[in-house]
Amino acid sequence: MEVSVVRRLATAQKSARGVSLYSRHVNRPWGRLLAAAAVHLGLSAQTVTYLSAAVTATAALLLALVPPSVALGAGVAVLLALGFALDSADGQVARLTGTGSLAGEWTDHVVDAGKMVLVHAAVLVGWARWDVVDGAWLLVPLAAQLVATVGFAGGTLAELLARSAPDGDDGPTAPRPPSTARALALLPADYGVLCWTFALWGAGTAFRWAYATVVLLTALVVVALLRRWFAGLRRLAGARP
Repeated sequence: MEVSVVRRLATAQKSARGVSLYSRHVNRPWGRLLAAAAVHLGLSAQTVTYLSAAVTATAALLLALVPPSVALGAGVAVLLALGFALDSADGQVARLTGTGSLAGEWTDHVVDAGKMVLVHAAVLVGWARWDVVDGAWLLVPLAAQLVATVGFAGGTLAELLARSAPDGDDGPTAPRPPSTARALALLPADYGVLCWTFALWGAGTAFRWAYATVVLLTALVVVALLRRWFAGLRRLAGARP
């Protein structure tokens, strides 16, 4: 792998504004290495997206079909984190090679939406299949699906609607430099943090409470973001001539 490709990828990064510390300092750098490998192997951005989907789906199937264990949890956590890093790599490949397209962006968003439902569905099936929790706990992955879906739809629609507003190309609020405090506040809602909680999958109670805590904190972050997006879109609507 050429070092020059990695260096060129450093200039093909999205803005760090509105990104949590994990995505900024862990997932994107890992994605950069994977993107460099993909370019070296001649893989397209679309292929990398499909690889991300396949790796994540494999992890979900393992959760649903294999009895919980410490080894399984470690493997699933690695696979989910790898799928997330590949999700970062596909966009970097597209930007570096100049092959980005509306169809590619659409595919990436569809895969993102699917994995948010799939992973929590796998938790639900795994818990029910192996009878490792009381019935009330099954509500947690259902709540997680709701939070993830609403948050993803809210953010995506806010961006799309803001683009149609006058001077709204950069989202519902004016551009600001990256904030470390905000990046830290967004950390509990980062998909990467959720990925690594599965290292506790075979630990029973420890995983249940870690997972439930992540879901609760994510819900609080999503509520705050929904309020912010709504207020930003109202300001843009008021700015229309």
